[in-house]
Amino acid sequence: MYRQGDVLIVPVAAEALPRGIDALPRQPRDGRGRLVLALGEVTGHAHAVVGPGTLVRESDPFGVSYLHLPDGGRVVHEEHAAIPLPKGWYRVVRQREYVPGAVRVVAD
Repeated sequence: MYRQGDVLIVPVAAEALPRGIDALPRQPRDGRGRLVLALGEVTGHAHAVVGPGTLVRESDPFGVSYLHLPDGGRVVHEEHAAIPLPKGWYRVVRQREYVPGAVRVVAD
């Protein structure tokens, strides 16, 4: 497992991927060519992947994202050290927190 700030990245075997993953919408790259895993609402900084790959995301705000890196890649962020990732599939989960009366994705 890998963690960068409020983002958890877990390797997933291709045979363990959920059915219908091919139908999930592909996320576009940002203006810098990165796959953004999480965008900081306060700072505008991003947890992002550089290198070839695909990011698909469930439509639910608490949904999971899946990242495919055919050649490996790096997770970068302006305030954290880069994390190298080997090639493969990953499940990307945003940290959540409880506030009275609700659960929300942690604001960065």
